[in-house]
Amino acid sequence: MDGIAGVRQRFAALESVIDERTRRLLVAAESSAWGAGGISVVSQATGVSRQVIRQGLRELKELPVAPAGRIRRAGGGRKKSRQKDPSLVGDLERLLEPLTQGDPQSSLRWTCKSVRNLADELKRQGHQISYPVVAELLHELGYSLQSSRKTKESSSHLDRNQQFEYINARVERSINMSQPVISVDTKKKELAGDFKNHGSDWRPRGDPEKAQTHDFAIPELGRVAPYGVYDLAANSGWVSVGLDHDTASFAVETIRRWWHAMGQERYPHAKQLLITADGGGSNGSRLRLWKLELQKLADETRLIIAVSHFPPGTSKWNKIEHRLFSFISKNWRGQPLTSLEVIVSLIAGTATRKGLKVHAEIDGHTYLPGTKVSESAMAEINLRRDPFHSEWNYEIHPLP
Repeated sequence: MDGIAGVRQRFAALESVIDERTRRLLVAAESSAWGAGGISVVSQATGVSRQVIRQGLRELKELPVAPAGRIRRAGGGRKKSRQKDPSLVGDLERLLEPLTQGDPQSSLRWTCKSVRNLADELKRQGHQISYPVVAELLHELGYSLQSSRKTKESSSHLDRNQQFEYINARVERSINMSQPVISVDTKKKELAGDFKNHGSDWRPRGDPEKAQTHDFAIPELGRVAPYGVYDLAANSGWVSVGLDHDTASFAVETIRRWWHAMGQERYPHAKQLLITADGGGSNGSRLRLWKLELQKLADETRLIIAVSHFPPGTSKWNKIEHRLFSFISKNWRGQPLTSLEVIVSLIAGTATRKGLKVHAEIDGHTYLPGTKVSESAMAEINLRRDPFHSEWNYEIHPLP
């Protein structure tokens, strides 16, 4: 029996046959097993005061590691598997080696190292062992079930830190001059519909949000691509929820919408717009269409558009990731994105205690993928590259 009723029943069954010290240890052990709030729960269930339970907890910590006396004679009891079979542990450890695993032709080399598979392989080697004993041996040897962890970074560019310093200096200079600075990127594409969304949210007990068993796109809803603009100085965001392809035209259109709706009013005397972006995707540093669309935007707004890209493999340092997108993910955790209206509302409802505000809207335009930009079109772009890593840092000036 679980819960308070179980505690009460166990205590009542033993209370008449235990002394005061054992009584304290019993309620202390129940409190410890319960976890946070255990003292109050056990006190309520048994009638033992909290002070007595705390005293029992102190006595539990002072108990000796091994009992003072023995019930069995020395050497009594069943022999452990490692004692009866001296080569067992060595053979098990060889099976656990990540590359050799004994015979490279063994079927275990290419299968999951579950305790059952390990037991079967040990049996083939002549050992008499069951899978529960294998699990016990693994724990004794210090093994535990673990998943892989993302800790290894790919090789970094030699000038990575210098580019970070360059971007930081450029951003500070623009903000100090009251010029707009934005960070842009595409958030992970999401399926629209009643699909499971990672995370959890508070709901009545036993009434989880129901979602589809399989994640197959719903044709009439499809998949959305949220492209974001984060204003570093104003701590505000703009997200266009695209229904078509994530292209450079879509990315620049989002920046254009942000400028006309928010940026122009906030920076009425702006002469330059600084954009910090990843090195790939729809705003990639080598993407011709990205530069061509920025030229159109520069001509329309008469702004000098300066761009600095983060080095390859460093997108997580882009400000928009942890100042905007991370909060959007937290805001809609556990919520199926059942419709476009729900997606827009959840994005627009994102806010933080530091004053983050987000505007979101649907961009229903069509953006054709694979658009080619000719050499002649590239030659007409008023592109001025910086001396330091000109492929990452450049400006696009309005055409006269």
